[in-house]
Amino acid sequence: MPALALGAIGVVFGDIGTSPLYTLRECLKAAGGVSPTNVYGIVSLILWSIIVVVTLKYVCFVMRADNDGEGGILALTALASEVAPVRLRRVLLTLGVFGAAMFYGDSMITPAISVISAVEGVTLIDPHLSEWIVPIALVILTGLFDLQKRGTGAVGKLFGPVMLLWFVALAVIGVTNIVGRPGILLAVSPTYAFVFATHAPATAFIVLGSVFLALTGGEALYADMGHFGKTPIRVSWLVLVFPALVLNYFGQAALVLSKPSVISQPFFESVPSWALIPLVVLSAFATIIASQAVISGAFSMTKQAVQLGLLPRIPVVHTSSDEIGQVYVPFINLTPYVAVVFLVLFFRSSDNLAAAYGIAVASTMLLTTLLMYFITHCLWRWKPVATFAVIVPMALVDLLFVSSNANKVMDGGWFPLLAGAALFTIMTTWHKGREMVVQQIRDDSLELAPLIQSLTTGEHPVMRTQGTAVFPGGVADMTPSAFLHNLKHNGVMHQINIFMAGSTDNTPHVSDDDKVALKDLGNGCYSVAVRHGFMEIPNIPDVLRLLERRIPGWHYDPADVSFFLGRDTIVATGKSHVMSLWRERLFAFLARNAAQAAEYFSLPPNRVVEMGGQVNL
Repeated sequence: MPALALGAIGVVFGDIGTSPLYTLRECLKAAGGVSPTNVYGIVSLILWSIIVVVTLKYVCFVMRADNDGEGGILALTALASEVAPVRLRRVLLTLGVFGAAMFYGDSMITPAISVISAVEGVTLIDPHLSEWIVPIALVILTGLFDLQKRGTGAVGKLFGPVMLLWFVALAVIGVTNIVGRPGILLAVSPTYAFVFATHAPATAFIVLGSVFLALTGGEALYADMGHFGKTPIRVSWLVLVFPALVLNYFGQAALVLSKPSVISQPFFESVPSWALIPLVVLSAFATIIASQAVISGAFSMTKQAVQLGLLPRIPVVHTSSDEIGQVYVPFINLTPYVAVVFLVLFFRSSDNLAAAYGIAVASTMLLTTLLMYFITHCLWRWKPVATFAVIVPMALVDLLFVSSNANKVMDGGWFPLLAGAALFTIMTTWHKGREMVVQQIRDDSLELAPLIQSLTTGEHPVMRTQGTAVFPGGVADMTPSAFLHNLKHNGVMHQINIFMAGSTDNTPHVSDDDKVALKDLGNGCYSVAVRHGFMEIPNIPDVLRLLERRIPGWHYDPADVSFFLGRDTIVATGKSHVMSLWRERLFAFLARNAAQAAEYFSLPPNRVVEMGGQVNL
């Protein structure tokens, strides 16, 4: 438990843990400046928003909805789709895909705003260093993204202790400033938030968009649940992270009441001058760790999306021989890096970035609440009264934050929305395109069992050759095009022929006992249905080792097996009534640029034979 809790502190809470760098500053800026009503009301709003959204919603409620131990919006979508009425499953898939797309869009801002807000502390050391903020931030971010290909295992060991020091520092700094003005603790009462909201409703509504900055990263508590488990995350949050954050926010509030002139940088002004340089350095490390958590989360979500058929095959590099979860996705690493560099150069300050931050992740939180309705109603079998009593208030709070962030669209919120919309289009196009291809194959292909029967027991049986032929990635019960091409060009069948059709379950992992279902077609031919979880990457050699126990007298010898793959060229014809021509062309483009099937299935390159074909949409 202590080790898991320390790991959770280092990985899970990086984003929400660095929010004190800029949240109170942006809230006071939105409120129009420092006044007792503003300060007490805002810090009370921050406290109760964290209690309601993070503690009650995520820690106490949403984390109960684990998908075989895994969390995150795609895992939740898979779980909800499993239990929801069939007619609603496509709707739920759309909601989940949209939420994942919004996560990607907003996660591009996290490294930019976190690192640049930490570097801005150098201006208190020397105001002339302000012109170096952007170059320093770009150097740090470039080093961070370059580090990904080396794996996070070694660096990850440092995450926990550094973030533990960070949260202890937050608490100590907060207590030091509260002692100077203990009256700020009265803001624990929600009446101050109520008075602030009723005194100037329009201003309070705008301020809520900045208050939400204290909640970004709350979704990570659920998304990273599979890495550490519920209990370590809950213990870390309740014992250390939550108290440290609250103390620091209250400490900053006490400071700005005593010295309104520090409103531009209340976090760094909270310490004496001798502690400023160490705090800037510690802040830089904390923001790097926060960025690392977001990048790793994007890698994991990409792996899930590929397995669920929402993205084309993307090369995934395992950076650890011991931990299967430690992966590096080169394309996903490059895309956010380019986006982050653009954001830093375009917005140039954490003030400007804060105006773009929040709207996309607020949408993801709302979608999580809507998906939780199906979990409570269909899976947990709650009574309708209990379901609505919990879901409706949470949805109203989420709607309030989404609407309060809507005014950020013109100030920069368009960027995560645009990035999310582009990814949503790609994911839905790929999913629909795959369905069309599978249907086209079913319409044009021959049924496998009757064809095998005619080829092996007819009047003119096909000549057989030694060895084993494996045909991965086929459609269940249909003849793979690679098999027909092999017959056409070589005129032979192997002694053993294994036809594989894969599917992805709505669970993260499938046990070895349930992974394969074998059907004997006779005369050395076998149809195999292969099931994988959405957290697994298909490995055909491992599947063949499982089949050794199922096929009598057969032994898997890599030197004796040939893998026949069909490389189909997708042609956009514009004749489909399902997708428009531009989406057909987008799907064809994605298919051409997908990772090679041989690499994706972990096949030995020198044993692979590829046969070309064409599919007209």
